[in-house]
Amino acid sequence: MFTSIAGRSVVVTGGTRGIGKGIAHAFVRAGANVLITGRHIDHATQACDELKALGGGSVSYLIGNVAEKASCELMAATAVERNGGIDILCANAGIFPEAPFSQMTEADMDLVFDVNVKGTMLSVQACLEALSKSAYGRVILTSSITGPITGFPGWAHYGASKAAQLGFMRTAAIELAPRGITVNAVLPGNVATEGLAELGDQYHEAMSASIPLRRLGTVADIGNAALFFATDEAAYVTGQALVIDGGQVLPESLAALAVTEPISGS
Repeated sequence: MFTSIAGRSVVVTGGTRGIGKGIAHAFVRAGANVLITGRHIDHATQACDELKALGGGSVSYLIGNVAEKASCELMAATAVERNGGIDILCANAGIFPEAPFSQMTEADMDLVFDVNVKGTMLSVQACLEALSKSAYGRVILTSSITGPITGFPGWAHYGASKAAQLGFMRTAAIELAPRGITVNAVLPGNVATEGLAELGDQYHEAMSASIPLRRLGTVADIGNAALFFATDEAAYVTGQALVIDGGQVLPESLAALAVTEPISGS
């Protein structure tokens, strides 16, 4: 049984939809007081209503852009004002627009790196003072298997940004350790979210077939992993990347899955 994190202050960037909302869900249910951020007021209000209905900890939102330093600083100040400090930062905000590398523009690259890499670093930097004052300082990044482990056509900029997050994580974990802050990352595989649904049923079915567990992940799968990194029991874990992908990166080819058979009765 893990030690309760009820009452702790949590910030989840990009917490209004998809994986971010799933992470916020896990923390609210655990009794934490959560501030979610996003860029769209309609998504934020809807997510807040859904999360408040869970009971548990408190939930509020702030509209902002992690690619802007002033916005990140406002986010940190708001969390301190509303929830008394910051114990846990889930730097989750990210985008994954598709573009073939041969046609990718400089603006395409800048947009992805501004949000996914600079946004991660600015979020951590803005929350650093409050995290340092906490007895439970945790930073949890949302990276991906795409980039650090695998590749996929159309996402060269996205994959590069997600690999960059892990480079940042390792050095940040060393630098922030004297402050009692751990820095870890979750690496989701293909997770059923609004964004993935937009890629269509054919993509959905093909990806499910390439996963040994034969299903896409859920936002709850990722939220539970993030919650583990925030527990007292994970206090000695830092600079680590946890893959949550249903075994997707394990087969050397689809042929390895073709020879597996479901257990009778499963």
